[in-house]
Amino acid sequence: MSSRDPSSWVVHKFGGSSVADAACFARVADIIESQSSVRVAVVLSACRGVTDALLQLVLRAEKQDESWRAQLAALRERHADLAVELLPKAEAAEYAAEFDRDVVDLDGVLRTTQVMRTAGQHVRDKVSGYGEIWSTRLFWRYLKQRGQRAGLQWIDARSCIVAEWGPLGPSIQWETSTSRLRALLAPDAATLVITGYIASDAAGIQTTLGRNGSDFSASIFGALLAASEIHIWTDVDGVLSADPRRVPDAQIIGALSYNEAMELAYFGAKVIHPQTMAPAVGRDIPIWIRNTFAPQKPGTLICAQPQSTQPVKGITSIDDVALVNLEGAGMIGVPGTAHRLFGALREENISVILISQGSSEHSICCAIPAAQSARAIAVLQRAFARELAEGQIQSVDVTGALAILAVVGDGMAGMPGVAGKVFNALGTANVNVRAIAQGASERNISVVVDGSQATRALRAVHAGFYLSPHTLSIGVIGPGTVGKVLLDQLASQHERLARQFNIDLRVRGIMSSKSMTLAEQSIPLERWRDAIAQGAMPADYAKFYAHLKVDHLPHTVIIDCTASQDAASRYHDWMAAGVHVITPNKKANSGPLAYYESLKAARRQSGAHYLYEATVGAGLPVIQTVRDLRETGDDIASIEGIFSGTLAYLFNVYDGTTPYSAIVRDAQQRGYTEPDPRDDLSGTDVARKLIILAREMGLKLELGDVRVESLVPDDLTGGTREEFLQQLPRYDDLMARRFNEAKARGHVLRYVGRVTAAGEATVRLEELPARHAFANIALTDNVVRYSTSRYCDNPLIVQGPGAGPAVTAGGVFADLLRLATFLGARL
Repeated sequence: MSSRDPSSWVVHKFGGSSVADAACFARVADIIESQSSVRVAVVLSACRGVTDALLQLVLRAEKQDESWRAQLAALRERHADLAVELLPKAEAAEYAAEFDRDVVDLDGVLRTTQVMRTAGQHVRDKVSGYGEIWSTRLFWRYLKQRGQRAGLQWIDARSCIVAEWGPLGPSIQWETSTSRLRALLAPDAATLVITGYIASDAAGIQTTLGRNGSDFSASIFGALLAASEIHIWTDVDGVLSADPRRVPDAQIIGALSYNEAMELAYFGAKVIHPQTMAPAVGRDIPIWIRNTFAPQKPGTLICAQPQSTQPVKGITSIDDVALVNLEGAGMIGVPGTAHRLFGALREENISVILISQGSSEHSICCAIPAAQSARAIAVLQRAFARELAEGQIQSVDVTGALAILAVVGDGMAGMPGVAGKVFNALGTANVNVRAIAQGASERNISVVVDGSQATRALRAVHAGFYLSPHTLSIGVIGPGTVGKVLLDQLASQHERLARQFNIDLRVRGIMSSKSMTLAEQSIPLERWRDAIAQGAMPADYAKFYAHLKVDHLPHTVIIDCTASQDAASRYHDWMAAGVHVITPNKKANSGPLAYYESLKAARRQSGAHYLYEATVGAGLPVIQTVRDLRETGDDIASIEGIFSGTLAYLFNVYDGTTPYSAIVRDAQQRGYTEPDPRDDLSGTDVARKLIILAREMGLKLELGDVRVESLVPDDLTGGTREEFLQQLPRYDDLMARRFNEAKARGHVLRYVGRVTAAGEATVRLEELPARHAFANIALTDNVVRYSTSRYCDNPLIVQGPGAGPAVTAGGVFADLLRLATFLGARL
């Protein structure tokens, strides 16, 4: 809290939720008694729901509905029960007697209303104002009974505040109100309990200060008492950076300027009504927004000069908006068009929320409440009937189902790049902007978007300014060999990434071939195995996708860790809808060329990202190296390498002393091969990797264009895995002969894939000199050699572990973090 003179008045206002029951009254008393200020003014609203219940009495009486009597009795019983809980018996009886006198008055008013079948505003004001009288009388007695505060005095605001209603709401007669309050205050007054919401007009007739009137009362009494601070106590911890129902990661704003608070309030934020702040603003009285139910929390300070380095304080929105557009060449250079437009709307009492006009003057548009759009279009067609008939104005149209997104912050003034960040965030989230407005103060940037995209827009812009993490809605397909390791890696790092870089990786779905688990927020990664065991449902791609792609999360990514053609065949539709795809699955990029081309087109059109570094070389930067070479203008003559860790292992270990078939069986048992070793020995996997690299080079090759030497004998392609392993020893002599012939020439055997710029692609077992780069590698290493214009005499080589769950999952994880940086995160 700010430093202040302890002898000055401090005003505390408590809303209806803060005085809802006896426990709430006790909590408010604890807060007041804990204040260090010598002089405290407490402004109370009616108990929760009472004002609405009182207005219902009037409505029922107007309809001659006798149930108003029972409802009035229920209000009496509720307050009497509160008094019994809070006060000694004698005090409770006195309170009940006062209440009964009010009931008699109310009964007379409501009987008259029932006979007249109508009630004027003065009747509604009189009846609805009793709630504050009842709550403050009770609290004053309760505080007095506790005996902790000196100089207690109950103040009926009708005796001092004089308000006159005009077009802009209630106007306070300050001189009269000040003199009346001075006359009321006892010489030793130190703790005032004041009715909120109610006042009197110049004739002494009761009136109210309108909805949020108790907040206004607090500000008025803050001004009348020359208070050093005003505290508005609610049921939230302070002013939030966005609506938490739509932006779950909204944060409490530590400090706001008066202007920022007014801008946020105008655009729908639950701050404090601008009018209620006016008395405090005019006298530079700081306003605190605090939580009755968590008084230890500091809350939000609203003042003239807040100390804050955050350029954007909050992002808020107005829903159910329509955009009226007036367009025509005849408007260019013609003065008065805007005047006529807004004059016509004013005459129809249509509120204009936002205005946008291009410098060409060819069109002007404004946002209005959607409910007023039909009236607006009718009045404008009448106002510009001649210009429409003569073609000077081509159209007057209205577009509904829109929303206004407002980005507010004093720190935006003079800071380059703020608007760019707003529009980049919206563009990245695939949110279309219909209209833009920004005032000269640069305190507010407002955009009009489709109403269906409003939540997505809020989340994206909120995340873009680091008010919330960069959130990715993630679905993992295939929690098997690679997928389970990826999930474990995510579990070990997601807290650090959130803490250091504000990256929120929310795994909201995990799907296997038969079942899936979905979570509204996020599957707890530390217990993901338990989660998929407990919450499994039948696998369904459509439901999985629909769950992941929700409006309130701006970015969706599907990570396919399978080798499934079924999953790969869905990449196009996912990316066309703006979903990012990350995968080590080679099927899509090595499948039919037409499908591969369609993936690139879908990605370009939607703005989605497609990352697949782990399809070749697991975590090695094999594909990125190709891209870097091409994008920097290098000409790639050929790419060749050992692309199979399994086959690298086989021919590193095989030395002719142990039968080839025994080494294959041992590798299979160690988990170095696929469950069926023929999947590796056939060379198809290497051919797929070669096609992926060839297409990265710009070659339009199909998988069938690769000449592949399979190491699976023709007569062993069928049958079971065990039958294959049992029959493979028949070919040991053939492999031994090839090995010995190569050894005699000082060569080694290596299974090599090669593609040239001319489009020649081969996968085969080759003899290589013992000093060749491919001859001396670790057991399961991949090694890739790039021959280019720059790297011709000494080719560029990338080498390292290119197989195994850990390194493959690491490559996928790296792609996920790369995606986060593409979306604005800073690593």
